[in-house]
Amino acid sequence: MSVKETSLTRLFERVTGDEDSRMCRDISDEACQEQPGNFFRHLVAALGNKLADELSNARLILPWLMGAIGAPVWMVGLLVPIREAGALLPQLLIAGYIRLLPIRKWVWVAGGVVQAIGALCLTLLALFGQGGWGGALVLIALTGLSLGRGLSSVATKDVLGKTIAKQRRGTLMGWSASVAGALTLLVGAILILLGNQPGTLALAILLFAAALGWGLNALCAALIHEAPGATEGGANAWDSVKQGIALMRRDRRFLHFNLSRALLLSSALALPYLALLGQQNSGTDLASLGILILTSGGAGMIAGPIWGRLADRSSRRVMRDSAIGAAACCLAGAACVWLPESVRTSVWPYAVVYGLLMIAHAGIRLGRKTYVVDLADSDTRALYVAFSNTFTGILMLVVGLLLGAFAHWLGSAGLLLVLAALAIAAALSSHALAEVESEPRS
Repeated sequence: MSVKETSLTRLFERVTGDEDSRMCRDISDEACQEQPGNFFRHLVAALGNKLADELSNARLILPWLMGAIGAPVWMVGLLVPIREAGALLPQLLIAGYIRLLPIRKWVWVAGGVVQAIGALCLTLLALFGQGGWGGALVLIALTGLSLGRGLSSVATKDVLGKTIAKQRRGTLMGWSASVAGALTLLVGAILILLGNQPGTLALAILLFAAALGWGLNALCAALIHEAPGATEGGANAWDSVKQGIALMRRDRRFLHFNLSRALLLSSALALPYLALLGQQNSGTDLASLGILILTSGGAGMIAGPIWGRLADRSSRRVMRDSAIGAAACCLAGAACVWLPESVRTSVWPYAVVYGLLMIAHAGIRLGRKTYVVDLADSDTRALYVAFSNTFTGILMLVVGLLLGAFAHWLGSAGLLLVLAALAIAAALSSHALAEVESEPRS
């Protein structure tokens, strides 16, 4: 073993807290030998991906971009649905295809490259886009970016499972999330320091940095040492859809969960309208955007551990309580337009409500992820998750289109009132769900 490999192994053991990096429970001996190097390739790749995700956020950065270039309000309502649905809808098809490939990292690489190209297109639109045509091109670029995200999402998990052993994957994701969160907060602080300047150039720089992040992600993925894997068990996407529909008919609790999850989309859909409302009333300067990025990043870092502990006790209650919080935030956001002008034209009321809504949204995401995993058993878990994601992607598009149609008449504040009503319905539906944490599961 070379001096470089020895140093890498020692660093790996220090970061993971392991005394022997050669102890691997569920990966091959060849993968175990390559694990220290692969760990840090995964780490840098995940860091690039998480940072790029934050710098091109469809809940904050892209609504700000739409407002800055003068795109119609109804287009803002499509940002989150396109971002989420583009990644969720193809997953059944992609998962079956990837299973037929002995080496899966190149699908991950392709997804990273597609996302980098999408971010570069958004960079150009931040500089040169105007009005309705600029907004339409933003939606097209976001569609391509989201499809690339779907490719990477499925392939990343598969390659991770082949190259990194159990009890080290959580450490890997924790480090990447922590460093990416700190860098995102740094970006927000820099924007605040830049002061009251127009935001289009800064948006272009952020989106170009996102493109570099996904380029780094693709490069690190290509450098991962992956041994060929089994190619049996690839599933036909249409067969998986039919199985999922049959499952919802047979398992009423799964059907109830998916209906609750559909109503819980209100928190994700409310975030871009709240950001746009803040921009419309406080202006497009960099300081306002930086404040929103700081409150968003800080709220996400605080919320995760708290909701996680609560979800282990009752994910149903986490979904219910988060939905109540989301409804309150939507009402508070809409009420901001009736504040005195001196307060209404400051970004701070919107930033506070946005941060609180991010906390509620984090609880909704964590609660529904925990619930569906605990609802299923080992034989049905993969199908439950994949079908629920696909079902949600379809609903996200449908609801997004409906909200976009209403946006022309209601405006951002009016839509927040509609989303508050949906969040209240989500809380009632979640309250009626069965408790699954106390049930024995295989």
